Amino acid sequence: MVDLKREELHGSVTDPVAAAMNFLNEIAGRYPDAITLAAGRPYEGFFHLEDVHRWLDRYARHVSRAGGDPRRAVMQYGRTNGIIHELITEMLARDEDIRVPAEAVAVTTGCQEAMVVTLRGLFRPGDVLLAASPCYVGITGAARLLDIPVVPVPESASGLEPATVGSVAAQVRASGRRPRALYLVPDFANPSGAQLPLADRHRLLAAAAQADLLILEDNPYGLFGLTDAALPTLKALDRERRVVYLGSFAKSGFPGARIGFLVADQRVVAADRPPALLAEELSTVKSMLTLNTSPVTQAVVGGLLLECGCSLRAANREKIEFYRTNLTGLLDALDRYLPAGLGVRWNVPAGGFFAVLTVPAHGPAADVDLLETSARDYGVLWTPMGFFYPDGGGSRALRVSCSALCPADLDEGVRRLAKLLGDVLP
Repeated sequence: MVDLKREELHGSVTDPVAAAMNFLNEIAGRYPDAITLAAGRPYEGFFHLEDVHRWLDRYARHVSRAGGDPRRAVMQYGRTNGIIHELITEMLARDEDIRVPAEAVAVTTGCQEAMVVTLRGLFRPGDVLLAASPCYVGITGAARLLDIPVVPVPESASGLEPATVGSVAAQVRASGRRPRALYLVPDFANPSGAQLPLADRHRLLAAAAQADLLILEDNPYGLFGLTDAALPTLKALDRERRVVYLGSFAKSGFPGARIGFLVADQRVVAADRPPALLAEELSTVKSMLTLNTSPVTQAVVGGLLLECGCSLRAANREKIEFYRTNLTGLLDALDRYLPAGLGVRWNVPAGGFFAVLTVPAHGPAADVDLLETSARDYGVLWTPMGFFYPDGGGSRALRVSCSALCPADLDEGVRRLAKLLGDVLP
């Protein structure tokens, strides 16, 4: 029998970030009756199997009308960069005022693959990824998988400060490395819930140009603001093709489809060939990962887009209202159940799925030990913010999510969390 030494495996196998997320899954399995304020997944009440069949049929009719063979389109190997790129392009124009050629869109197996493909295509040895801190673990995990160093850029209450981005980029250059790109979620970030103000979006684009940074803009929550007054995405404001836009249908459609996409309209030039779009060049990377994204699930999402006139804002009106109600209910419950004298503070996001609670320094850390106590003795789960700081931090804070629960369970979950905090804080 061959024994492998764990220390000789790639660092991604023993990555503490991945281990932390596995711990959340494991503790949820051990305490199945606990109410989860940890999960950032969509509410399952919106899932209906008959929708899948209807959307698939709708896309098949679309292919037939265009003179194609639905069986080949849906059941055969497909185009590496996807078969619904034109529909996504129309959706982006309608919903986000992002106007790019269809060839600039690559359909991926979830947004996670979009991150991996983009990082692998853009980064060379010596390049560094800047990332908002706290940061979504998917991007830091993808970077570690590819041995790409990640340098955190601390967030303020309203998101990244453009001046801080420029300062961190300059420090990276002074160390002899190249800051290649900056990753952020400008709208209702995971985990902080922060939304970057409009003026700072313009300043961030200017700071990125000055620092010669690309921007990787991830936008899974932009539809779900508390009002209809949405801010323009960085990509919609992008006049220099500096932004690579990352999208997903996990929240606006359903996660089981595993359909994401990237928008990369940057021009790639070479002395020995005509210019091409970055998305076209990245298809080589994608072909070595998944060959092509499942045409079956692309067809289902394509049918969804056709049914809603390529407007996810229109298709998601019921979901938008539900998540608004839940976020408002979460914040109201925190006000009702957590007394001011306890010293617990929390932010008030303008949308999205998450809020962050900060516990006073005289109490226990909001870590996995307290989470274990919370699940076992109080029947409620949440996420330690320490999971989202790749270089350490967040020990006094925890993330709560409002997306996966009905309003009554959400209220009860906050009540249980308040009981825990009231008991452990002196």
